[in-house]
Amino acid sequence: MFNRVVYIATILTLCVVVLGAYVRLSDAGLGCPDWPGCYGALTVPQSSEAIAHAQTAYPDLPIEHPKAWKEMIHRYLAGILGLVILAVFGLGWRNRKTIKVSLLLPTALVFLVFFQGVLGMWTVTLLLKPAIVTSHLLGGMSTLALLTWITHRHWGVSSTGLLQSSNTKLMLRGALIVMFMQIFLGGWTSTNYAALACTDFPTCHDAWFPDMDFSNAFHWARELGQDANGKPLQLSSFVAIQWTHRVGALITFIYLSVLGIKLIRQTELKKVTTVMLVLLVLQIALGIANLVLHLPLVLAVAHNMVAAMLLIALVVLNSKVTVLYR
Repeated sequence: MFNRVVYIATILTLCVVVLGAYVRLSDAGLGCPDWPGCYGALTVPQSSEAIAHAQTAYPDLPIEHPKAWKEMIHRYLAGILGLVILAVFGLGWRNRKTIKVSLLLPTALVFLVFFQGVLGMWTVTLLLKPAIVTSHLLGGMSTLALLTWITHRHWGVSSTGLLQSSNTKLMLRGALIVMFMQIFLGGWTSTNYAALACTDFPTCHDAWFPDMDFSNAFHWARELGQDANGKPLQLSSFVAIQWTHRVGALITFIYLSVLGIKLIRQTELKKVTTVMLVLLVLQIALGIANLVLHLPLVLAVAHNMVAAMLLIALVVLNSKVTVLYR
């Protein structure tokens, strides 16, 4: 039962991450102005009486049903995921003598999901503050990574003998750090609406090093669309965000390509490594296509989905070369 529930939780988390990207990219993140309900109700106001009540409570905010439903469906799914993770925690403790991971991991998942709920609330109440929204994305990806690890420990094959070189194993661990750094840069680009700050490729505004303002671009505590002093964010800041994401993508591509060449020689790792390399190429292609085609929604969501799948492949590879907990 523990194995099955963990497997379901992993698939559900991937769905929540992708749906969250769709909600954000379709500009529905504030489809409901309150939390956890929507205009003071547990569902989107539908009846004339409910709509009148919502308009009285929020007179300055028109009800946009399509956006509100996107946001609420995401919340419903995230709520179901929270319950499933609680089940993982309970089953883990009940079967603590037989599960193949430390109990710290199911416990950490509960705290992580609770913090995710808090971040979800702050995302609405703080009006899409970039630091909060980006942290929410990182929390979702961390949840996905932890669940993937637990799932593979129970469903996959692991052995420390798969890699003879300690340097390659260390490089494989480092791949997770590189991946999370690039996820942060991608999230920061998206939450600051800087994805189209440069629309030419490979240059940016016909320059390799355009005018950029890094101090305001990466100021952690500022509001959306504002610099550190509360003034409107200038184009140079948006360019700095997008340009840094491009450089991060190049570094990630080179790092994972070199890693893939090293790993694909191992018969037991060849299949997953091939999947990782295919996803890597697809991710770069989607990034370029998003720029050239001016961020069509389907490609933007696919870019987030492939990033999540690439993270899953890296976690599986790391699990494969790690000895079982017991």
